[in-house]
Amino acid sequence: MSIDGKDAKITLGPLLFNWPEAKRRDFYFRVADEADVDSVILGEVVCSKRTPFMTKLWEEVIERMRAAGKEPIMSTQALILSSREMGWMRDIVADPGIYYEANDIAVADMLKGRPHLIGPMMNVYNEGTLATLARGGADRVCLPFEMSGETTAVIAKAGIMEVEAFVYGRMPLAIAARCYHARAYNLPKDNCRYVCNLHNDGMTVDTLEGKPFLTVNGTQTMSYTVNNLAAEIPQYLEMGVSRFRISPHDVDIVRIADLFRGVLLGRVEPQQVLDETEGLVDGAPNSNGFFYDEEGLRYKVAE
Repeated sequence: MSIDGKDAKITLGPLLFNWPEAKRRDFYFRVADEADVDSVILGEVVCSKRTPFMTKLWEEVIERMRAAGKEPIMSTQALILSSREMGWMRDIVADPGIYYEANDIAVADMLKGRPHLIGPMMNVYNEGTLATLARGGADRVCLPFEMSGETTAVIAKAGIMEVEAFVYGRMPLAIAARCYHARAYNLPKDNCRYVCNLHNDGMTVDTLEGKPFLTVNGTQTMSYTVNNLAAEIPQYLEMGVSRFRISPHDVDIVRIADLFRGVLLGRVEPQQVLDETEGLVDGAPNSNGFFYDEEGLRYKVAE
């Protein structure tokens, strides 16, 4: 069943980078007041060491989002490494009045019986997996970043739950116990000095030939290119995808949201979005290869 662009919704995904508290507060308050998005995902996904400093901020931001008529969603870690972190996750998901995103199967189990969102860090590649998660209470899924358009169509048309596509931002490719950001500065993970806060959109990794290749964000490896599926939105709508996720970066995210809303409503051409965003994040080019089942760093012109 196809979706009318007027009925589609835009989600601002969780901030994956380690911004200072004041910068985060200003960012989210502006999003609440100005950004044309329907839902805003908060919380820490990448590193548990960042979590304790943000608890009070999330309370303020949730209140601000609700006052602005936006749906606040609290996300959770993509990799849980200790019993202490497991305890933190239990504490985070303890509030029955908040809608949560699970990025680890352990958190999905904690949320069993309650409506929740399955995040893109979970390996959902077929209808069987989705049906199993639906029986646990999940009613929405943001599909993995590397999902092709062909597979997305199969899952969306199954109608098991509401489907969201990741349409803008650097793509998280892997997450590990080791902190590559700290290692780059000859620091151990336990005494990292939070050097990840030196790079608002992640630290670029070059090949031996000096070409930018990947991005490091703490324990997370990301694409250097920026996934931009503005031109593929009509195909997504035809498939039945009803939600579209934009990932926060140190750019004018209000403008990015306006552009994607314009595409959904048919008042902005996708090429305008591509032109305005090319090189916007650290000079990185747009890419869409995964949608066409090709290398993710490529950009293929939509037919």
